[in-house]
Amino acid sequence: MLLELTRGALPAADRFGLGFITSSVWDPVAGHFGAWPAVVGTLLTSLLALAMAVPLALGVAIYLTEFAPGPIRRPVATVIELLAAIPSVVYGLWGIFVLVPFLTKWVYPFLEARLGFLPFFSGPIYGPSVLSAAVILTIMIVPFIMSVSREVLLAVPPGQREAALALGATRWEAVSTVIVPYAKSGIMGAVILGLGRALGETMAVTMLIGNRHDVSASLFAPGYSMAAVIANEFADAAGGPIHESALIYMALLLFAVTVLVNAAARLMIWRVSRARGEA
Repeated sequence: MLLELTRGALPAADRFGLGFITSSVWDPVAGHFGAWPAVVGTLLTSLLALAMAVPLALGVAIYLTEFAPGPIRRPVATVIELLAAIPSVVYGLWGIFVLVPFLTKWVYPFLEARLGFLPFFSGPIYGPSVLSAAVILTIMIVPFIMSVSREVLLAVPPGQREAALALGATRWEAVSTVIVPYAKSGIMGAVILGLGRALGETMAVTMLIGNRHDVSASLFAPGYSMAAVIANEFADAAGGPIHESALIYMALLLFAVTVLVNAAARLMIWRVSRARGEA
């Protein structure tokens, strides 16, 4: 896969070099291509989704494993896990007809009124936007993070809980000081799994991000992602062979970003596990 992507990207790489990554121009007619807005859109939507999904998913996992009544634990977990089986295009359609109208009518005006002094929450409110794409990604990756985190927390030896409770810790103190730190490496793995899903998501993001090849400080503004650019333009690469090569070059960048992020995450998990073993 890497060899094929590299071969297809060579014409664009020879013509644009590393300037392809930093350029914001995308003009198939003139034959000028730059991936910077798509790179920013991909990373921004994924990191925003992760920032919103991790507290929610981890909170649900902790509740289901430590605090929820026995009869509701399995049914609630099953319902949440079923969200992962919903096709991406269905999420996108639901986002267009339900989520975006709700956000533009209630949430975005509230954020602008309270946080409009920040550039991230100022400017005109669009329907499809970077923040809308991040919200739909949040909903899509919560089941992955929650499911893996729940299994990791269930794998914590009962003796860890019992020892903390025997020393006088409350249930929440046992969770926050013993159980979660013990499962830290597994939880980090769950987070990276969610990040990998967010980075590569295509259809739902394409339908909600607005598909404007531009970088804006406002999260209410439309943006673009690398996967969305490829999905929208590859079948009709009007700019000829160089246009097609530029899209393959972008696919190579997406491949590289995903591999580097996952490699960094694996290194982080290894260091955490090693430090815990040395302790």
